[in-house]
Amino acid sequence: MKILVAGPLGIGKTTVVKSLSQIPTLHTDEVMTNAAVATDDLSHDVLRDKTTTTVAIDFGRLTLPGDKIVLYLYGTPGQRRFLPLWEGIAFGALGALILVDTRRLKDSWEVMELIEERGLPYAVAVNVFPDSPKYDLALIRSKLDLAPETPLVTCDAREKNSGLNALAQLTAHSISVAGVKAS
Repeated sequence: MKILVAGPLGIGKTTVVKSLSQIPTLHTDEVMTNAAVATDDLSHDVLRDKTTTTVAIDFGRLTLPGDKIVLYLYGTPGQRRFLPLWEGIAFGALGALILVDTRRLKDSWEVMELIEERGLPYAVAVNVFPDSPKYDLALIRSKLDLAPETPLVTCDAREKNSGLNALAQLTAHSISVAGVKAS
């Protein structure tokens, strides 16, 4: 099953794919150049020290217990200039795990819109950064205007079990949505 890991620039997509994958990950991170300053919004304080960016995809694989279900994890690039890649990456996906940061929730709206336009079920994972403010999930749900049935969880992209919990929420939601569409 193909799963997208999506979100804006610097949100932890590469990190969560690396922490979950049971194989060495394919990642296409490149050093950011001065050219990125003209095309990417690096104005937020949390992006000030960012030196690399994903220019195509991150890829990892996770076999669930019982060896019957394999999840293929595709981390998407987080910048608008890579939108042409999205169609190919999103094609055939079961759903998307969208990472958000409480310091810049509005940065995630565009990604959520892209996923919704493709009709993909998604779950939202609030990535826990050491200096990010903690908010009640109900407030975050309201700020993101999430439907009540959309899973919303906290996640530390560096910790495998935390990422597994977020994936479990997404997978259950995707199966539920598929069942509703089939009936």
